[in-house]
Amino acid sequence: MSDGESAVAFAPGHVTGFFSVDTGATEAAVASGSRGAGVALSAGVTVTVTRAENTGVVLNGTPTEIASVRGVLDALGVTARVTAETPLPLGAGFGVSGATALAAALAANEVFGCGCSENELVQVAHVADAEAGTGLGDVVAQARGGLPVRVEPGAPPHGSLDGVPASGRIEYVSFGGLSTSDVIGGETDALSAAGADALAALRADPTVAEFVAASRRFARAAGLVDAAVADAIAAVQAAGGEAAMAMLGRTVFALGTGLSDAGYDAASCAIHHGGASLR
Repeated sequence: MSDGESAVAFAPGHVTGFFSVDTGATEAAVASGSRGAGVALSAGVTVTVTRAENTGVVLNGTPTEIASVRGVLDALGVTARVTAETPLPLGAGFGVSGATALAAALAANEVFGCGCSENELVQVAHVADAEAGTGLGDVVAQARGGLPVRVEPGAPPHGSLDGVPASGRIEYVSFGGLSTSDVIGGETDALSAAGADALAALRADPTVAEFVAASRRFARAAGLVDAAVADAIAAVQAAGGEAAMAMLGRTVFALGTGLSDAGYDAASCAIHHGGASLR
């Protein structure tokens, strides 16, 4: 939606089940990032971009600095007021930074007549999120929707995406955040090896059940599971459900009513089949 002075766009949230870091093959951020798989969520970020003399960002009613959003606007050569709303926990593995950047790119392109294609806007948002240290693959997954599998890193046309056919309810509970920049900015060899194993397993058996199982194996092999997360996953499995950890956050996501059945007061949404779009 656009009235000439403002436009609104939506990008789904995204929980990554597993990933491997690939930033050394090329110096171009648009062609680097991560391989892995995750789920796009119907709970996401709605962004309004309005013409303004100076750039400012308001998230859930609070003025804030989101480096990925500023990177998008700088790349497009515009200044604007960006107002974002989301029901998702912040810094807890839901790809809020990437979603906000991608929705801002779509809306800013509409308001300012930048003349960019969808792939070009995905490139801009992907690079901004990567350079901010807040995400390496969320944006391309949020542009696609569903249960995307990032076979090769980078934004289009460099990256390669597949997907697992999936639909239905997703529940989640968050126990706090993890620093994406701390994890992906340090030694990632062991983590990436675990991610490569998980990707190979999912490509051999592209099902939702294998996605969740591979995600559990990855989180444990990468040494990212703490007691609260481990207890929640175990409780869901004991109740007959399937759950795993969201990367990167102290968050557990489950299929169907898995967390509710295990006694948790969980939030719920659904798998979002469409990608980011103008509203």
